[in-house]
Amino acid sequence: MRTHLKLATATAATMLALTTLTACGGGSSAGAADGKDGKIKIMVGGLDKVIYLPARLTQQLGYFEDEGLHVTLLTEPAGVQATTSLISGDVQGVVGFYDHTLDLQVKGKQVESVVQLAHAPGEVEVVSDKAAGSLTSAKDFKGKKLGVTGLGSSTDFLTKYLAVKNGVQTNEFTPVAVGAGQTFISALQQGSIQGGMTTDPTVAQIVDKKLGKVLIDMRTPEGSKEALGGPYPSSSLYMNTDWVNGHKDTVRKLARAFVKTLKWMSTHSAEQIAAKMPSDYAQGGKQLYAQAIKDTLPMFTKDGVMPADGPATVERVLKAFNPNLKNATVDLKKTYTTEFVKK
Repeated sequence: MRTHLKLATATAATMLALTTLTACGGGSSAGAADGKDGKIKIMVGGLDKVIYLPARLTQQLGYFEDEGLHVTLLTEPAGVQATTSLISGDVQGVVGFYDHTLDLQVKGKQVESVVQLAHAPGEVEVVSDKAAGSLTSAKDFKGKKLGVTGLGSSTDFLTKYLAVKNGVQTNEFTPVAVGAGQTFISALQQGSIQGGMTTDPTVAQIVDKKLGKVLIDMRTPEGSKEALGGPYPSSSLYMNTDWVNGHKDTVRKLARAFVKTLKWMSTHSAEQIAAKMPSDYAQGGKQLYAQAIKDTLPMFTKDGVMPADGPATVERVLKAFNPNLKNATVDLKKTYTTEFVKK
């Protein structure tokens, strides 16, 4: 999440334009939620992305309401913007990648994962059909334009790591911020990128339309281990540590709601999960959306607990290319807590 964290009027303007989805049905997003009376704002790095599916599914299942919480879900196209909203105080939590907590710590911001939703990235490096002959592995990243959701995003992090791991320096290829969904697909079609890192349902649509193919698949723990050398905890609910310490009862309720969702997901089929989600999330059709969920399901935890060796993998990956972390000391124990999910 290498961003300059511009927290001026641009952030406020963006927030006003965001689509809001309120768990209590008739609720309003006006006014800053602060956790009082169970009113919480959570920013998601792309509500329609399957990697962040537990956020909207928890709402759809009514688990926030069951805990007496009134949760407003907001959406940003990339995790880097979501984190900016957290630091600026516009929201109380983010559903995004855990790796941002490490990057923020070395910048003097203490943020922690309170529910670990996934133990694999859920990300896929795809290559366009036109470029498939010259881009056959990460070793071929040199000289290429590669799509990421946003500069400083987790897709940017992982792309840089895969490059460095395979002998390509970060200045030898060009990351291009293309978002996800249709904007990513259009960039691939138009040739403005030769490949890129994205998630389902975008991956499923690219393969279905025969616009490209999967180059590196990190939707499973096995795929994560092969590409990154270990489990890579990704999607999580993370919050400012000071806020967590001051609102433990609220955080406990949030954790309970999310863990109930994870357990529900582990006992239901992809088709059953898809049926609970908003119909407009299935832009490629119901069958393709269900397949996208099925392909991504292995990334999710069943209990919200951080995998024991996950944080060390994330630190190793980030230090391989990120100059901010390379020589910095990271206190991994302060980047996550299992206090709430284990209770």
